[in-house]
Amino acid sequence: MSRPTWPHCARGADPTSDLVGCRGRRVEPYGACLAHLTNADRATYLSALVPGSDLDHRSTPISQSLLQQLLDALRDPTTGQPRVGNVRFGGATFSDGAGFDEATFSGDTVFSGATFCADARFGEATFSGYAAFSGAVFCGDTVFERATFCGDTVFSAATFSDGADFDEATFSGYAAFDEVTFCADARFNRATFSGVAGFDEATFSARARFGGATFSARAGFDRATFSARAGFDGATFETASQLGPLVCKGALGLSGARFGSPVTIEAAATRLECRRTRWDSTAALRLRYATVDLSDAVFEYPLSVTARTAPFADTAGTALAEGDLVSIDPGVRMASLRGADAAHLVLHNVDLSACLLSGTVHLDQLRLEGECRLAPAPSGLRRHGVLLARWTARQTLAEEQHWRAARTRSGWAAAPAGVEVVGPAGLAPVYRQLRKSFEDSKNEPDAADFYYGEMEMRRHDHQRPGAERALLALYWAVSGYGLRASRALGWLLGSMAATLLVMVLWGLPADDPKPATTGRMAGQDISLTTDKPDPVSPTGSLSSRLTSERWEKSLRIVVNSVVFRSSGQDLTTVGTYTEMASRLAEPVLLGLAVLAVRGRVKR
Repeated sequence: MSRPTWPHCARGADPTSDLVGCRGRRVEPYGACLAHLTNADRATYLSALVPGSDLDHRSTPISQSLLQQLLDALRDPTTGQPRVGNVRFGGATFSDGAGFDEATFSGDTVFSGATFCADARFGEATFSGYAAFSGAVFCGDTVFERATFCGDTVFSAATFSDGADFDEATFSGYAAFDEVTFCADARFNRATFSGVAGFDEATFSARARFGGATFSARAGFDRATFSARAGFDGATFETASQLGPLVCKGALGLSGARFGSPVTIEAAATRLECRRTRWDSTAALRLRYATVDLSDAVFEYPLSVTARTAPFADTAGTALAEGDLVSIDPGVRMASLRGADAAHLVLHNVDLSACLLSGTVHLDQLRLEGECRLAPAPSGLRRHGVLLARWTARQTLAEEQHWRAARTRSGWAAAPAGVEVVGPAGLAPVYRQLRKSFEDSKNEPDAADFYYGEMEMRRHDHQRPGAERALLALYWAVSGYGLRASRALGWLLGSMAATLLVMVLWGLPADDPKPATTGRMAGQDISLTTDKPDPVSPTGSLSSRLTSERWEKSLRIVVNSVVFRSSGQDLTTVGTYTEMASRLAEPVLLGLAVLAVRGRVKR
């Protein structure tokens, strides 16, 4: 170990082994550090101190009793609290508790490299000048609650082995916490950072709490790592233009926070909580792994949420270590937009399969870009009462999944605990607004699923008139609301087959009626009368009527009926009414099938 650059105590030095001994700063003219002074010399030194005196005890081992004697000598008689001038405790070791509560440091204060072996208390202390704790090691609880830092403050590379409490602390100058390691809870609740707050590359091994903190300038959390929840709930970022990139293995809490200027938030986190968060300017959220909750969030300017496919990197291009996060899906999922105004919201490659959308304002103006998936309907055969049913493949809202699951429908996702189940009356407008959003962006094929969902909710809404619901049920059964070509074609083919069979068995007469002409001559006048007998219904067994000739005639009648044409074939009474019905129903079914195909391929 190198020799100190200051006159040091050298107690216990061994010249033969180049051992420097005690590295504590000598107290002149006594030739030893404060810890190794004789009782008489120490008493003389302490008696010479007055409130506001400078202290220089670098690398000195200081016990709690020795520190108490030192602070008592500096106690201001008017306030009863210690008042110190310039302080240099760099490299000092505080073997017991270090209590500086309510102390006033009127000059520059240096604790760089100091070791606090037990609790360190600076509650309500005032640092009027520069305060340096860089590289300091705090082994016990550390309290800077309501401390005031009037100048620049440096905690860079410090280590807090136990809890660190900076609640309501005020940092008027630059606050550097770069590469700091917080091994337990770190609390900065309601702290005020008037200058730059630098937490670049800081490590928070437990929960970090910045609730209600105010960041008036840059909030630097570049490459910071949070192993548990990082709470910025209620914090104010007045001019911060960047937050991150950071890694948070727990939830990143921004609920109730306010951003006063354009900001970009880059985070790899398991969850991003932005309930009632307010953005007063444009914002971009670039995320990985996160489930995002924007309930009741306020953004009056464009806000984009983008899923990053590649890990975040620093300026040198080195990817941030994401630790345990790499084992989960790096995609971004939206949890809720309830109560938010989506007029300025853009989502890019965000999973909406579990997103709560009911109660979202201006949902028809929401912009979805890239791959934004919703929850699919259950696939395969499912039990529907005593029957087996197959659900139509389509995209659905998470709330529809919850509603159907609550009705004991198999295969649908149940609502999470505490989530209100919304019924069809509340979901129909949501589907309608999403459909309009897709149609406005010229994506009509995908808008078809939302139209289907809207009609489904109207059909199941018991507040609507029964006649309307019956009509919707018929529309659904016949053609899937004009969106399922296979269903309409199936009914069309079935109708044509039924018409064909009726015509073969009962519709065609036994023989084609032959007109008969009779005449009468009276003088030079001749009158002719042509009569055509009524068609005679076929007789005999049904099997005897199944001839190729009757099949051919019946097929011609059916095909003509599909295109509103009359075949001109003589028919029985049953055949006449059957043709009339087929000429009404079958073209409609054909039109519904064409409409369904067009809805899926329209550009």
